[in-house]
Amino acid sequence: MTYAIIGSGNIGSAVAGHFARIGVDVGVAASRGPAGVTPLADKLGPHIVPTEVSDALQADIVVLAVPFDAVKALVEQVPDWNGRIIIDATNAIDYSTFSPADLGGRASSDLIEEWATNARVVKAFGHTWAKVLAREPGDGRGGRRVLFLSGNDAGANGAVAELITTFGFEAIDLGRNDQGGLLQQFGGPLTTRSFISQALGGANPAEMDLADA
Repeated sequence: MTYAIIGSGNIGSAVAGHFARIGVDVGVAASRGPAGVTPLADKLGPHIVPTEVSDALQADIVVLAVPFDAVKALVEQVPDWNGRIIIDATNAIDYSTFSPADLGGRASSDLIEEWATNARVVKAFGHTWAKVLAREPGDGRGGRRVLFLSGNDAGANGAVAELITTFGFEAIDLGRNDQGGLLQQFGGPLTTRSFISQALGGANPAEMDLADA
């Protein structure tokens, strides 16, 4: 399995930090080219591989951490994604008012799935603040920070949930993008929320407590 992150801003860097922490190589690409990623690689270590955007687009799992307005032109560079997974970590924002962009009631990830031919798009890594995402997944008391995901393909959801779990987080699958995606995309009720999953008395069920962001 190969991984790539396109975008080395706050969200992209936070996700890259978790790959580095668990010792898994990830290609990181940015509009400024590989040289623009070199400072991040120097900071996080050898598992961060500065990569051309064209090469990053060929990974098995591609994390999009770029402005939403740039996504369509980016994913359309690939004629056929052949079932590969795109993780949508973008936020569709109208920056003139810093409010949710008008997508006609659609989930942003469903739009990306239309633009990226034969891609399986999973929404993840974008619902909380980047500074919170960058933290260690544990709370020091046996709890794990929750990361939400949603997508229209059960297999893709499972693969992303496995990655989230490998990072050490608690993965919560919210279902399809036109349901769960609307809950966690910018402006949804889960936006900026930070939850910790705690086992109840050693039992299997988990309790989600609102944590300080």
